This record gives sequence, structure tokens and C-alpha cells, in this order.
Amino acid sequence: MAIINVRVDDKLKKEAAELFADLGLDTSTAINMFLRQAINSNGIPFAVERPNAATLAAMKEVDDMEKNPEKYKGYTNVDELFEELLQ
Repeated sequence: MAIINVRVDDKLKKEAAELFADLGLDTSTAINMFLRQAINSNGIPFAVERPNAATLAAMKEVDDMEKNPEKYKGYTNVDELFEELLQ
């Protein structure tokens, strides 16, 4: 059996371990599953892409919303939102 040492951010490791535990896995098992899926799919077993311009703009807008919530109107329910959209 081989050992792989990987450096990851402490918060990332903790959050991943909590997720895996909720799924009934430990981190070692989850990493082994990833490696097996990579071999089975002959590549990374999920899409790895750069975000397009629209996605980058949306991400920037979300960051701005978090930093400046006073600039944006919120809604308490979907009916309120649609009422304004249909005006």
C-alpha cells in the first residue's frame, strides 16, 4: 500500500472531512474513489473549465452584492419578486 502526502488548506480539509463523514466515508476512502474514477474515465472525473465571461461577470456581481448589500434590493418571497418583474 502506498502513501500520498498532499498539502491542503486546514479549512478545506476540515470541510471535506465533514462532507465525507456525512456520506459515510473517511477522507482516504473518498480520495481512493476519486483516483479510481479518474482511471475509469481516463481523465479528471468532472469538468475542469475556465469560467466564461458571463460566469465571471456573475461571480463579480455576487461578490459586490456581499460587500455592498445596500446597493441591491432583496425580496422576501417569489410573489414579491414576480410582482415587480411584471410591472
